[in-house]
Amino acid sequence: MSGDLVGVWEVALSDGVHRIEFEHGTTTGKRVIYIDGKEIVRRDWMFKLVGKETFNVGSAATKATINIDAVSGFAYEYTLEINGKSLKTYMENRSKVTNTWLLNLDGIDCRVVLEKDTMDIWCNGQKMETAGEFVEDGTETHFTLSAHDCCIKAVSSGKRRDGIIHTLLVDGTEIAETTE
Repeated sequence: MSGDLVGVWEVALSDGVHRIEFEHGTTTGKRVIYIDGKEIVRRDWMFKLVGKETFNVGSAATKATINIDAVSGFAYEYTLEINGKSLKTYMENRSKVTNTWLLNLDGIDCRVVLEKDTMDIWCNGQKMETAGEFVEDGTETHFTLSAHDCCIKAVSSGKRRDGIIHTLLVDGTEIAETTE
């Protein structure tokens, strides 16, 4: 990579945390976008130095846009939007619609994500095969990681404000949730 690197963002999606890097050559007009170290967009000799670059991130092809705005003279500001929202707003909303757990199983770091709206479960970028069932106090969604029995229990908190509480159990042991 050249010395034109002007922006680096970490974006947590269901299939993993993606690193987005942006190069902007203000003398050549060059724009290059890398996701997880792989070049996905390259534009050379762009005469318009401000504007937008839109691309997709992750296995769900989440829409991302880098905005290039002139601040003063030859100074520029670079902002990242995910699904039309600022990265900060997107991540705040995301924490409301997903639960994330980080754990180590058999020496392997695992990142388990529950998408509450679809009840899809992801582990290290792979969508898991699940089996759901209704139980006396809520629901249980079962899946397997390596040779470990996993279950996400969903039970009512009893308080309208708190809603439903999701708990990950691995071989019957509760795993603490992570905030990203």
